[in-house]
Amino acid sequence: MQILNAVIPVAGLGTGLLPSTKSQPKEMLPVGRKPVVQYVVEEFETAGLRRILFVTGRSKHSIENHFDRDLELIRSLKAAGKLDRIEELRYEETHVQFFYTRQSEPKGLGHAIAHAEHFAGKEPFVVGLGDSIIRNHGSASVVERMVKCFEKHNAACVIAFEEVLREQVSFYGIADPAAEGDEFPVRDLIEKPSVEEAPSNLAIAARYVFSPRIFDAIRRTKPGKLDEIQITDAMRILIKDGHPVYGVRLAGGEHRYDIGNFESYFKTFIDFALADQKFGKAVEKYLREKFGGAHGS
Repeated sequence: MQILNAVIPVAGLGTGLLPSTKSQPKEMLPVGRKPVVQYVVEEFETAGLRRILFVTGRSKHSIENHFDRDLELIRSLKAAGKLDRIEELRYEETHVQFFYTRQSEPKGLGHAIAHAEHFAGKEPFVVGLGDSIIRNHGSASVVERMVKCFEKHNAACVIAFEEVLREQVSFYGIADPAAEGDEFPVRDLIEKPSVEEAPSNLAIAARYVFSPRIFDAIRRTKPGKLDEIQITDAMRILIKDGHPVYGVRLAGGEHRYDIGNFESYFKTFIDFALADQKFGKAVEKYLREKFGGAHGS
């Protein structure tokens, strides 16, 4: 069965990026020419997903506005002869249907995903965090590979993983893999372990495929720190109940950008600016002049 549904949680407060996120969602911060969340939507559309539910919060109206057609703007651009600017709005002409629901309190990722139960119904669905871009250089995307893994193993859940430095494992949910390889059964998940406790350096990478079983697991998940319901705890319930949970590694040509703090955001913007077809060379020249011993201050 083809998976058509996806969920993008975007209700987080973005406090790691204040003051930029005081009045706008972090998912709408620009990276190169596009806001962060547009990359996620385009990734999902390329993977064949056709219905996307945004789980939003109180200050997230600009996300809905961004994906709505702005006919007045198009008419204004046509009247001004700015046809090249109209081309930049082609993303509005998508095959994806958008839906929105509000998470009134930011009580964890598990709590946000629970809001998708009526949307998903009895069908499996993909989840992608709206503040994480996964850049792909050519091969089938990680979401496409995850969907195939989900179908092949009749899984309850498939999780994307990326390799991180051993000293960074305490910042992530880490896999205890039951086998080697790019696709593997997950024996357990350990949330932010110490370096000594970590069973691997495979960190959860912001993409999931779930069967509807996840909703019962979320209901059985006890709130943790800050009274939040964590999706890692719900996935551990699936594992303990004996349901098949699998992991898929990011491929060599894939890289995850997590827009959660300024250091990560600045690095992400630079990488995407350098890759820009029109301005990338000029940006690279500027950086070389500034840091390559030229006269820049």
